[in-house]
Amino acid sequence: MAARQFDLFGAPAGLPEGLRYAEDVISADEAGRLVEAFAGLPFQAFDFHGFKGNRRIVSYGGRYDFSASRLEAAEPIPDFLLPARAAAAAFAGLEPERIHHAMVTEYAPGAGIGWHRDRPEFDKVIGLSFVSPATMRFRRRRDAGWERAALPLAPGSAYLLDGPARQDWQHSITPGERLRYSVTFRTLRPGRRA
Repeated sequence: MAARQFDLFGAPAGLPEGLRYAEDVISADEAGRLVEAFAGLPFQAFDFHGFKGNRRIVSYGGRYDFSASRLEAAEPIPDFLLPARAAAAAFAGLEPERIHHAMVTEYAPGAGIGWHRDRPEFDKVIGLSFVSPATMRFRRRRDAGWERAALPLAPGSAYLLDGPARQDWQHSITPGERLRYSVTFRTLRPGRRA
């Protein structure tokens, strides 16, 4: 892992506590192999209560149905993603088997993600970035306004949302100018299952 590794006890000043980030978690060779595999995935437009997002996703291990407000079973995490899951787990200090959910997202030019928190069924969130850089923004309500922060995400990098960064802050991804992929791995909260 390259520089910019956040310490285990909190993020640098101005970034949410519980956020960790490192570059070069995925090698260029492994990233290339994964991106080739992504090209053949059965992506579908992200669906939020009938609204179709401008990014496309495919989920494994579980799929959140926003219309029914529940986590449903999905195909198991495929073999081609297991090395990436192992790298994400090592970065987050977890056993790979604790990661039950994977979502591959394709961002066409101009696609991003609006402000949100991941669904409460999930616990730790680990993201891997591919092909082109992006900016991850954070905000949380403070008195009459918002406290804000931003983190550039490099291709091959990983971030972990845990603790306050996961529970207290919303996050978003700004629209990019080039194609980008991400893989988001999530653990489940105790007692939850797809």
